[in-house]
Amino acid sequence: MTATGDPPDTSRRDYDLVLLGATGFTGKLTARYLAGLDGGRRWAIAGRDRERLAALAASLPDPPAVEVVDTADLVGLLDLAARTRVLTTTVGPYLRHGELVAQACVRRATHYLDVTGEPAFVDLLLARYDADARRQGVKLVSCCGFESVPADLGVRYTVGHLPDDVPLTVRGYLRVRMRPSGGTLTTALDGSAGERRPAPAQTSEADARPVARLATGIHRVAALDGWAVPLRTIDTAVVLRSARVLAGYGTRLRYGHHLLLGHLPAALGNRAGAGLLRAATRSPAARSMLTRAQRSPALPSGVLPSPGDGPDEATRARNWFELTFLGEGGGHRVITRVWGGDPGYDTTAVTLGEAARTLLDDETPAAAGVVTPAVALGEPYHRRLAAAGLAFELVAGPDAPHHTA
Repeated sequence: MTATGDPPDTSRRDYDLVLLGATGFTGKLTARYLAGLDGGRRWAIAGRDRERLAALAASLPDPPAVEVVDTADLVGLLDLAARTRVLTTTVGPYLRHGELVAQACVRRATHYLDVTGEPAFVDLLLARYDADARRQGVKLVSCCGFESVPADLGVRYTVGHLPDDVPLTVRGYLRVRMRPSGGTLTTALDGSAGERRPAPAQTSEADARPVARLATGIHRVAALDGWAVPLRTIDTAVVLRSARVLAGYGTRLRYGHHLLLGHLPAALGNRAGAGLLRAATRSPAARSMLTRAQRSPALPSGVLPSPGDGPDEATRARNWFELTFLGEGGGHRVITRVWGGDPGYDTTAVTLGEAARTLLDDETPAAAGVVTPAVALGEPYHRRLAAAGLAFELVAGPDAPHHTA
């Protein structure tokens, strides 16, 4: 387990929680989710625009306080971090807007949460802030949104149904219906998201359980009646970081993360489209063209949403996700599933909001530093997510109520 210092005593601070980036698309949804929870919590919404923040606060029950700060203003961020127990940020791209927020939290012994999916940003946090955060007893918890909570907590749930004294292999298969917001698209188009990859700091994790990424191409999954395409998201790295240090992941863990589609032509088309997008984001000219198109009023609404825009409530109500895991080891096989509603935004509001509640109200594992949701928040977080509507189920295996495979 990650070494820690003494947890910081933050009981006398002005706020229990500050939500930075509250007027963005994901930030608004998270603010509304937090406002609908049980009261008695001292919290604030923060961002650059006082008028927009005040309007949002006024629209919420028991309006939160308003704090004005810019992610480029380290002095302001240090002051804000010093006045709250937990600081959450939805301001991306994080490689551009996130480092000073995390730095302020480490320097002021404040727990930090974000919803990044940017590998380069997490690598930067590991390289520059992990050691200091561990000494301070501070949790810097990235990837607390749809990337990567269902995968991270889902694999943790899956290995709990497998023996612990043998090598384990888990494959995750995602079915999803969603449309990206403007912020998500901006991050995808941001050329910096794939640059500046400092090597992660060497911590106690380096000598822990051996783990490996499954190298797979497009393949048929008979048990799920579909075709799988490897997903090159941060989820696999997050799962493997958890598996290195947590109990219960076998003597060795291999994991692969995939998108599941119904037909081979769809899988081939997805693979080709993903390749074109990666090529475009590596070209400054192509990124500039797509960014201009994203902001162009000539395009129909929703084709390339602008920053701050996203799917409306009716659209989100039709969205869903289902992440199925095939786990095996020592002659045992299980199928588990994590599923829920709108993946990118409603689910992210839940996973981020419940992560904050877990840090504030529950006895969490004694892990500190730059840590994954499973490592930082553990079983209390799992229980809160399940109570909030994120479903974890054992579909097939020795202990399943019904064998479906």
